[in-house]
This record gives sequence, structure tokens and C-alpha cells, in this order.
Amino acid sequence: MADALLSVRNLTTVFDLPGGPLTAVNDISFEIRKGETLGLVGESGSGKSVTAFSLMRLVQPPGRITAGRVLFQGRDLLDLTEREMCAVRGAGIGLVFQEPMAALNPVMRVGKQIGESLVVHGLASTREARDRAIELLRAVKIVDPEQRVDDYPHQLSGGMRQRVMIAMALAAEPQLLIADEPTTALDVSIQAQILELLAELRRELGMAMILVTHDLGVVADLCDRVAVMYAGQIVEQAPIHELFAAPAHPYTAALLASVPTLTGGATRLTAIPGTVPPLHAMPSGCRFHTRCRHADSQCSASPLALKVIGNDREVRCRKAAELELEGIA
Repeated sequence: MADALLSVRNLTTVFDLPGGPLTAVNDISFEIRKGETLGLVGESGSGKSVTAFSLMRLVQPPGRITAGRVLFQGRDLLDLTEREMCAVRGAGIGLVFQEPMAALNPVMRVGKQIGESLVVHGLASTREARDRAIELLRAVKIVDPEQRVDDYPHQLSGGMRQRVMIAMALAAEPQLLIADEPTTALDVSIQAQILELLAELRRELGMAMILVTHDLGVVADLCDRVAVMYAGQIVEQAPIHELFAAPAHPYTAALLASVPTLTGGATRLTAIPGTVPPLHAMPSGCRFHTRCRHADSQCSASPLALKVIGNDREVRCRKAAELELEGIA
């Protein structure tokens, strides 16, 4: 796409273990436009978080990126020095971590942690940073920000800590925000508040967002397009309404069948049999064939590439054209 803010091409990330390298993210490609929200969806173990950390070049040893390109505003992030990449983190791309209590410094006041990003990127002096931190806490709807700015993380609730993480990620006004399972550790009512906040901030700031989640209900509310991941690969990409109405991959259809709806009476939810395969035991051919009720002997024969099946739609399934899969209209 000519108007892509971020263009990921053939990204591969492996972990070097004693038995040899294991591929956690396998040759994935996607793009996100300015102001767009892309949902990166899949079960635990599908490679979503590793993908997010790879984009930011935050994968730690024994993990390493072995191939691909990550073009952000025309620059390949994989070619930058670490110093150049530090300038991109925060100012260009913000990241909201999955578990704020692990990501926040427990012995530093939250206002200091928010202001640190501003100082590092030359956007405020140390004196100005505290005032700006209060403004950011107010922007993410924390009550009494003038008092909370001097709190330590353990003095805040889980929802408030997540709001602090969002304030930190947005401090330098990035063009792209990556939110990695931002509501996982929160109760349902707080989850809704955080998601509403993210949607509101995205509209106000006009930024793009990648939402990493296993929850298709969240995706339906916030995203413009969806990339479905399974076993380290993207198996389907589509605009949100098309994917929900007519999924093209059996895995996508199975995920949708497991989502409760408010219509149709007491419909039984359908569980997907089995689990995501471990990295050391990936099936041959289509990686989903061992759990797929539509699979036949040919599905395990050889690896499959993503195929274009329509405007802005791709699927990794040899039987996609013949299957009539049910979605959620």
C-alpha cells in the first residue's frame, strides 16, 4: 500500500535453543495505514506477542529476528542502529505492555516514569515533565492526577496502572500504538473502560493502532481490519465486517464459533479441539490440519502460502474456495 504507515514483509523470528533454532514467527507480512486499527488475533501461543516485540526490536536472547523487513514511515527498522531505534520507540511507535505491574518500575513514582519518556526524546525539561505527566494522567482519566503523579505503582489499582502505561506510551505522541493484550489482567468492567479509552484516544490523536488480543469481541468493537495468527503464521487477513460475516479459513470460523452472541437464543458455543502445537512439533503442510474438521490427506502434504481472495483479503487454506463457513452476521 502506498499509504501504509507500517509495512511488515516476511518477518521471521526464531529462538536459539540447545536442540536448535525454533521458529516462533514464520514469514509474516501485513500493513497498517495511518489512523487505522489492525487486530492481531489468535490463541495463546500463536506468536502474537512475539510479533509485537519483533516490530519494536525488543525480542531478547535467545530470540532473534532472522529475516524480513519492518518499514515504518519508509525506514526499515531492522537496519537501524540501537541508538536510532531508541528514538523510534516512544516517539514513533508506542507500546502498551500486557502486565503493567511487571513493566512499571516499582521504586519510581509514576509521574517520573511518564516524564522520563518526554525528557529522553527532548520534548520537555525535567521541570516541565512533571506538569506534562499530570496532563497525561488527566487525559487517561485518572482521578486527582495532581496527587497520583507522586504515587508508586503498588499504590494504584490494576486499572489505574494500565492507564499509567497508556499515558507513558502516548507521552511522545507516537504515530502508531501497539497494545499487547492491554486488558488481560483486569476484571470485565475495567476492561471495557480501558478499551473505550483506547478508542477515544485513537480518534482524538489520529494515530494508528495494532491491538494484540485473543478476544474477537474486542476486535469487533475497535478494529478496522484483522490478521488472524495460528502457530506463528498469519492464516487470514480481512476487513473486520467481511471477516465476521464470511470467514475464509476454518480456524477463523472456529474462533468465531466460540464467541457468545446476544442473538439466536441459547446457542451452544463450539470449542476448538486440541491445542496450538508447540514450536518443536509443528505439523507439516497446513499447521491447523490436525485440529480442522475440513482437512484431508492433501492438507498435510506441503506448506501453504497466503492467497489473495478478494479486495484486501488473504487466506492460507487450499480449500477456502469450496468451503462455506459460518460467521457472525
